[in-house]
Amino acid sequence: METFTLTSPAFEHDGMIPAKYTCDGDGELSPPLAWSGAPEGTKSFVLVMDDPDIPQFAKEKFGIDVFDHWTLYNIPADTAGIPEGGTTGTSGLTTRGEPHYVGPCPPPEHEPREHRYFFKLYALSSMLSFNEPPTKRQVLDALAPLLLAETELVGRYARP
Repeated sequence: METFTLTSPAFEHDGMIPAKYTCDGDGELSPPLAWSGAPEGTKSFVLVMDDPDIPQFAKEKFGIDVFDHWTLYNIPADTAGIPEGGTTGTSGLTTRGEPHYVGPCPPPEHEPREHRYFFKLYALSSMLSFNEPPTKRQVLDALAPLLLAETELVGRYARP
């Protein structure tokens, strides 16, 4: 049985995300991603990207523990990746309330200067249904009973 994996040709697991995929580059240019080994019975995928290393002031100001950079759901089961700057499926909302990729942008004046960005891919036994664009939390809550497998890719970034 093949292992469910998520990779990027732009950076290795736990490697540095190139600046072109961050606020120091385009800001809305997402990195290319590829996956394989989805379990039998997969009907859709969900992809989320978040940053758990946000500074304490941001956690308190916005009442959050992580910053959600990207949420895609209902990615078709026959999809094996997303090209650079591409999208697929249906967009959910970021912490900013935007329905698209928001590149890493850790504030350089706050510690930690280097943040980790978790790209998480979920294989589901069904599609998801929402009346309005969902938040990452709403997507994660809805996928829980449909989850077949999950995998993640971690990238790091620090502003110059």
